[in-house]
Formats: sequence, structure tokens, C-alpha cells
Amino acid sequence: FIQMLRGTKKRDVLQLLRRAPEEMLPFIVEAAVAAQSAASLAALSDFLDVSKEPKSLLEKFLYAAAFSPRPSVELLHLVLDKLDGKQLSPEVWETGILAVGSLVAKLCQQKLCGLQEVERGVETILEGLRGAREESEVVIYLLALGNAALPETIPILLDHAEEGPIAVTTAAISALQRFPAQHISSEVKRAMRRIFHEKRKSYDKTCRLAAAEILLESQPLPMDVINILLATNELEAETATFLLLKVQSSLRADHHHPARKIIKDILRDPRINNYNFFSKAGISSSFSGPLAVTQDLLSTFRLDLLFLEGGFLRKSVSDFSLLSHSRRLHAAQVTIEAQGMESMLGENVLEGEEEPELSARMSTVFFDVQLRPVVFFQGYTDLMAKVLLSSGEPTSVVKGNLLLMDHHQVIPLQSGLQVAIKLQGGLGLDISADMAVSIWEQELKTSINARGSLAIDFQAELDAPFLQATLRSQTEAETSIHFDTMLRFSSSPVLMCLQLREEQVPYR
Repeated sequence: FIQMLRGTKKRDVLQLLRRAPEEMLPFIVEAAVAAQSAASLAALSDFLDVSKEPKSLLEKFLYAAAFSPRPSVELLHLVLDKLDGKQLSPEVWETGILAVGSLVAKLCQQKLCGLQEVERGVETILEGLRGAREESEVVIYLLALGNAALPETIPILLDHAEEGPIAVTTAAISALQRFPAQHISSEVKRAMRRIFHEKRKSYDKTCRLAAAEILLESQPLPMDVINILLATNELEAETATFLLLKVQSSLRADHHHPARKIIKDILRDPRINNYNFFSKAGISSSFSGPLAVTQDLLSTFRLDLLFLEGGFLRKSVSDFSLLSHSRRLHAAQVTIEAQGMESMLGENVLEGEEEPELSARMSTVFFDVQLRPVVFFQGYTDLMAKVLLSSGEPTSVVKGNLLLMDHHQVIPLQSGLQVAIKLQGGLGLDISADMAVSIWEQELKTSINARGSLAIDFQAELDAPFLQATLRSQTEAETSIHFDTMLRFSSSPVLMCLQLREEQVPYR
């Protein structure tokens, strides 16, 4: 369909969009974005009316742009045009700002950072951040900077990480975690130390742990590892347990973990590697391990679970990553956070800590693109309304078809002939999540469902006046992963059930 659209005039693409049945329209919009021909982008520009279109169709368009493997400057121009000065619903605006960040990063990877349109994209995010009044707006702009991953924005992220309220600090640190290790400078490390050791003010435990993670993951200094381990003596049991397991899991991570050798050397010292340190009795956990290993690629799965002292799940992170030639790709990372549960469980907030509002939200990074965060509930009234009026329907995080690979190359042979090679890869994707809180049963259930199908089309063509030959291969694979957690906190100890189900993968 994409190949067909690339040879089609604007008039015909526009007619196709206007006459398509409603259920086919999202598919055609995604294909038109993926085609990225001048005609298809011009047709989309005319067709997509921000004031009239349903927000679901505009979100489809923006996500298709964000995931584009090699976006053009014209595509960024179209996205900025649709966002500029329009009255948009919050969902479309948030998706659009995050898409701008993703497009800026990919255009900079193509060495197009100096172009006027790319600079306009960066300025759109920075101006918005400077003018943002609402905390939720600041968070979106910071996450967009994480998508863009521009080294020159690191000082801005550090400023928000150290000075902001919980939600802003969390967003700024998670944006910093998206940067490759070479950009985690000594200045970044100094700021992370101040946050972890609470030199300027007190921080939420999740922010402190994220700061420790940056120090441990980016060419760590032995002194940092020692100080983090020594600090576990002062931390409450759950936070200390989580941190110690984080350190230990890096030892199991073959040779790819940057801290492995340093931690191994430090743990030779019996003053640190002893029962007093490593016998913290919390139920929080951190696990990571390989899923598949080849000569060029390492695929890993990581699961982090941080609990409150009363046994309530504070934060869970499930991460599927690919490592190849010292580059990391977050294939999928889903974070579920619940805040303010301490007051519901009758726990006291630690002295100096601000009491966060009762809320639960989910954040997803897919193929290195941060998606719009999903809020399950915000505040006690909203929670009660959701409990009483729950439809039982999961919340859709992202659903659609994406072009992941788009490669065209002509190779001259020694004989003087030429071979044209085309490679395209498409992904059909449906990720949904659900969180159900039962006050009466005293249960919390979360479920993340990810279904995907991948199709790869390869074609090599030799075309000469006296000879024509074509080699073609098509590959298809489907899979679905379901990750469920269930907590029952009516009794002590808290009962917890975790289930990761992977359905059989048909591979053709």
C-alpha cells in the first residue's frame, strides 16, 4: 500500500482519504505518513482539519510520524503546522509535543540538526517549557526533551531534576536516563549525587533510586558504588532491598553491564560484602536477564518492583531492551506508578518529604519513543468514581501500524551491472493496560497486554537489457505478551502474584 501511494498524485490520495470507510481511515493515514511522498504529505495537510477530526485519528497521524524510521523535514513541518496556534484537546497536544521530540532526534541522527525546521521544532519545546504553568504541561515538555535527546538540553533537565516537585523531578530524571552513557558527564553525576544523598532538599524515594540508577549505569566510579551501598544502611527496608538487588543483578548481567567489573572488585571487601549489608528483609525486587543472545545482539528483560513499607506497589518497570555494538534500544518499557497510597494505608510520610497526591499513572517507551503518559486516576474523588463506575475495559496505550524499516540501495557489481535492493519492515501493534483497585477486597490488579505482528519484505532486482532476475523474501511473525500483577494487602505479609505469559510465536 505504501509503495502504491509513493507513485500516486496528491489529488488521488486526497480522494482516497475522503472516500475511505471510517474503519479504514486510520490505516490509510498511517500509510500516507509512512509513504512520505510530497503528494501524500500535501494530501494529509489538506485532509486533516484539527478542529473537526476526531482526536483518535489525529493521534494516529502523530504517532505514525513519531515512529517514522527516517522522517523527512517536510513531515516535521506538517506536524508543527498542525500544532501551531490551534485549539487542541490535551491528548492530541501531548502526543504532538512528544512526536516533535522524536522527529527532532531522528533528523539530528541524519545530520540535519542545523536545518531551520529542526531548530523550530526544538524552540517549540523549549518555549513551551519556559511558558508552562501547569505541572502536567512541564512534565510533557521534559519527556519531549527526553525523546529529542539533545546534549545541549541537559543543563535544563538538570535544573528541573534538582528544583522541581516530585512529578517534574521524575520526568526530568527519566529524560536524562534516555541519553547514551557518553553524555552523562561529571556535571550530571554531581547533580545525581546531590539528589540521591539529598544534599539540597529531600526527594521522593523513586527519584533518589532513579538518580542512583544513572550513577550505576553510566561508567560508574568506584566511590559512587561504595557510597550508594553505604547509604542503604540509612534507607528504609524496601528502598534498601531494591537498591541492593539492583547492584547484585548487575553482577549476573554477563559482560555488557558497565558497572559489573567495578562492583565485583568492591564486593571483594568483606566490610561491604557482609550479612549486615545484604540481609535487608523487604519484598521489593529487581531482576534482569537475557532473553536471546547472538554474536551481534543481546536481548534483555528487566523487571523492577518497588513496594511501600505497608506492602503496596509503588512502582513497577518492565523493560525489553536490545543491545548491539554498545547501542541500546528500548524495544518496550512500561512503568506503572502509584502515589499517595501511604495515607490510604494509614502510613506516615517520612519527615521532610512532601505528601504526594493520590494518583496512579503509566508511562511507556516503545522503540525509543516516549508515548503519552496514561493517568488511571488523580485524587481520591477520581479514584472512587473509577472504582464505582469502572467499565472493565482496558486503556489503549498505542494501537496501529508502523513502518519500522525503509531501505533502498543500488549496488554496482564488478561486471558493470547494478542490483537494486529494497527492504521494508512493518509492525502492527496493540498495547493496552488496565489497573483495578478494589477498596472492599483490598486488592490491586494491573495488567499490560502487548500484541504485535512484524512483516519484513526483501527484494533484490538485477535489471539489464539482456537479463532480468529478482530475488524476493517475505517474513512474518506474530506474538503477544501479557504481564499481570495482583496484590492482596488485606493481611500481613502482603500476598503478591506475578504472571508473564507469552503466546506461541508463529513465524513464517
